[in-house]
Amino acid sequence: MSFLVALAESDSVPTGSTVTDSANWFLEYAWLVPLLPALSFVGILFFGKRMRYKGAELGIAAVALSFLLAVCAGFAWLAHHDDGGYVAVQKSTQWLQSGSVEFGAGILVDGLSVMMLLVVTIVSLLVHVYSTDYVGDDKRYTHFFAFLSLFTAAMLFFVLSDNILQMLVGWELVGVCSFVLIGHWWEEKPNSDAALKAFLTNRVGDVGLIIGTIALFFAAGGGRTFDTVKINEAIVGGDVSQAALVVASVCLMAAVMSKSGQFILHTWLPDAMAGPTPVSALIHAATMVVAGVFMIARLYPVFFEGMQIGGSSINLMATIGAITLVFGGLLAFVQDDIKKVLAYSTVSQLGYMVMALGVGAWTAAVFHLFTHAFFKANLFLGSGSVAHAVHSFDMKKDMGGMRKFMPKTYVTFIIGSLALAGLFPLAGFWSKDEILVGTGGWGLFGDTGGNGAYTFHLLMGMFGAALTAAYMTRCVYLTFHGEYRGGHDHAHDEHGHEAHGDPHESGPRILVPLYILSGLAIVAGFANLPGGFQLVPDSWTERFGHYVEPVGSSYFPKIAHATPSWSLAVVASVVALGGAVVAAYYYFVKVDRLSKETEASLTGLPDGLSKSNRLAGAGHRVLVNKYYLDHFYERVIVAFTKGPLARAAYWVNQNVIDRTVDKAGETAVLAGRHVYDIVDQSVIDGFVDGSGRVSDATGEELRHINSGKVQNYAAILFAMAAVLAGAFLIIFAL
Repeated sequence: MSFLVALAESDSVPTGSTVTDSANWFLEYAWLVPLLPALSFVGILFFGKRMRYKGAELGIAAVALSFLLAVCAGFAWLAHHDDGGYVAVQKSTQWLQSGSVEFGAGILVDGLSVMMLLVVTIVSLLVHVYSTDYVGDDKRYTHFFAFLSLFTAAMLFFVLSDNILQMLVGWELVGVCSFVLIGHWWEEKPNSDAALKAFLTNRVGDVGLIIGTIALFFAAGGGRTFDTVKINEAIVGGDVSQAALVVASVCLMAAVMSKSGQFILHTWLPDAMAGPTPVSALIHAATMVVAGVFMIARLYPVFFEGMQIGGSSINLMATIGAITLVFGGLLAFVQDDIKKVLAYSTVSQLGYMVMALGVGAWTAAVFHLFTHAFFKANLFLGSGSVAHAVHSFDMKKDMGGMRKFMPKTYVTFIIGSLALAGLFPLAGFWSKDEILVGTGGWGLFGDTGGNGAYTFHLLMGMFGAALTAAYMTRCVYLTFHGEYRGGHDHAHDEHGHEAHGDPHESGPRILVPLYILSGLAIVAGFANLPGGFQLVPDSWTERFGHYVEPVGSSYFPKIAHATPSWSLAVVASVVALGGAVVAAYYYFVKVDRLSKETEASLTGLPDGLSKSNRLAGAGHRVLVNKYYLDHFYERVIVAFTKGPLARAAYWVNQNVIDRTVDKAGETAVLAGRHVYDIVDQSVIDGFVDGSGRVSDATGEELRHINSGKVQNYAAILFAMAAVLAGAFLIIFAL
């Protein structure tokens, strides 16, 4: 331990400053963390196919080194923070200059970015190892690892960016990488369609990102700056108008809705499951979708002031998050594909994070991002382990009873499910409880404080917890319990292989990452135990918030911190357990009993509520059709764009624009002809011809004078001299 402390010794921090350019080596050179996987991408592209393991070894080595550097940076940050308080490290250099505006490129290292470095590198490393088995026979194996490295590098570059222009570059690079990896098996049209859908949906939100970036550039820091710290400091200092902050926060929120799958721009995210499972795990746990949450956390003063979070009971961000939380959870109930269950679960959990940020619970939101990364990566990789065995993702047709064949995968999946459901004492319990406490809406049993009274959002959070526990109970039953339903000829996996009837446990390269992620799903929650937790010393509580939240810094708003509530924790746990119990009674008791009576492996009751009740049936159809949003986008917006709008645009082009251009050309030709006939021929040419004739006549007259006789020239000279002399005499006389 003394070695790590010595390794993390940091330089002295300027008194009263919250940003410094001088710190421990691992903090100053944190840019090496994204650089290594970026170099790995280049190396794999050029030399991967010549290597023994087709480039996978280079990708794993690069990410492993990045992880070690991130760990060292983490220890360095702990010592740096304890030495001088919350002082961020900013290293920047001039990238280019346009007039008086300088554009910089650099890194901003603080608790938030260090935490993200650790999460991204560890999840990416485990995904790399997992992928060596999962896509071992893929024909684009080398290509896959190259872009996996670039995807990791892009996210690391994004979280270290010290200015919003650089963040914009990282944001788009993450999007491009996701497009490539989602469409990895582009030969199949659904896969390429999913990649295009993800790309185009994100472009919708990116318009808001660009406008918001421009607004902040001109509004903050005296105007004309992209520097994140300066922008945040200007907002905290009250130097930015409320109107500018409203515009910027709303525009940036549109970008968050698309990138982080918020309702109603979430539709691309479940379709992105067309990509390989390791990519799904990386997208949903540590990259891509958490980029929007990170951006809110990094530019929090913009949203805190722009949406007036403090002292309120409702705002746009919190409401969007709450709606996403519940509506996404409801959609998970009607999915047969195990990856799509987890995809809608991610949508719901992202709603939790955005809602937390919307109610002012900054630390709770970021802590949930931290814990969610581990148990969600565990669940996605666990689903891939099962699918790898049965060559299908369909829980109803090709799974069931998998706990008999895959007991190790089963245990890891149960741990991830319990953590996701937020049950004590796993990681999800602690972070979910902090979010609910942070709403400040527990007024009936004693106010928890916080930044407002967001009672509606507390209730939505409670309902979301019950939904999560219920749909994960359903997922566990359909996948691991009952009788095995696989082995049908019609079943195919994402590779196009037929499902087979002899499932087996996965190998160590798949299981070891699951063990590690399961362990993290158990212990990660202890990183931020609530204050007043009697089982541990006070010095062990709220450690995550202490090191990650920029409390007291000049670039972070003054936010209130809610008081932990044991009554709320108990009620929330009971609600979550209630959801699990209801689902367990339906599947583990009623469905299982009927399956044994009929000697058939059923996945639901034939006379269930959706079939016996008209209203329930209508609700079920709405959920199956995903609120008809895809119908609206494809059959209304896209169809209108490709049909009437395209025809109208063509008509305008042919009959207005082209006709205007043609008329302008015809008018120019006519005007040119008139200019030629009248001005050129009659005026200009007439003047030139007349000048010639005058010159010719004058020449003829002068020719008579130019006779060659000297006495004539002398007479002319004498006459002119006389005229000049007369002129001088007149002038002098006057």
